[in-house]
Amino acid sequence: MLTADIPPNQTIYIKNLNEKIKKEELKRSLYALFSQYGRILDVVALKTPKLRGQAWVVFDELTSASNAFRQMQNFPFYDKPMRIQYAKTKSDCIAKNDGSFVPREKKKKQEEKAERKRRAEEAQQSAMPNGTGSQNNGGPKAPLHHGNLNAEQAAPNNILFIQNLPHETTSMMLQLLFEQYPGFREVRMVEAKPGIAFVEYEDEEQSSTAMQNLQGFKIAPQYPMAITFAKK
Repeated sequence: MLTADIPPNQTIYIKNLNEKIKKEELKRSLYALFSQYGRILDVVALKTPKLRGQAWVVFDELTSASNAFRQMQNFPFYDKPMRIQYAKTKSDCIAKNDGSFVPREKKKKQEEKAERKRRAEEAQQSAMPNGTGSQNNGGPKAPLHHGNLNAEQAAPNNILFIQNLPHETTSMMLQLLFEQYPGFREVRMVEAKPGIAFVEYEDEEQSSTAMQNLQGFKIAPQYPMAITFAKK
């Protein structure tokens, strides 16, 4: 095995990825797929000739990386089975957290610039008047996570209604999440109304299982999913 002489660490290395997928979509899809295993610090995917079809996902915890490594091995991602192993070297953001990071001056400046940009984007997202910005400071987020309360609006059935999705969410990203649960049939996006979608299962028991497991799941940090049964 390729991983036999590589010790487990918080970063997993993924190869055999579909090279036709755009970098930003690839990163968003990887984040959506792997964040079910724990907090993700970074997703790295480059489109240079030598690094096409490869990516790195950096977890906050070793157990998260180990679970993802075991459970997602050979998972069909954009029609190709993922090949996963632990990264050979420690990720810079992990090294920074444990104090072992040795800065490389040029790279350090690039990372600081990217970090400032990321923080500015997050601050802008938090300020958006959609009610999601208060979730990290104890604001009124509870209704998004109380699936039982929302479910009273419609009788349990085989179709789920998904709300509070980032506008850049694609049907493939949702399919990768929901097809992990038995009975999955299809995802239907509503082009005229970004941020919502319908997911169909074979029966209401299977849709209930998916709802319970993915209620509050965050495709992006500021957007916990709100899942209810669709009204018929």
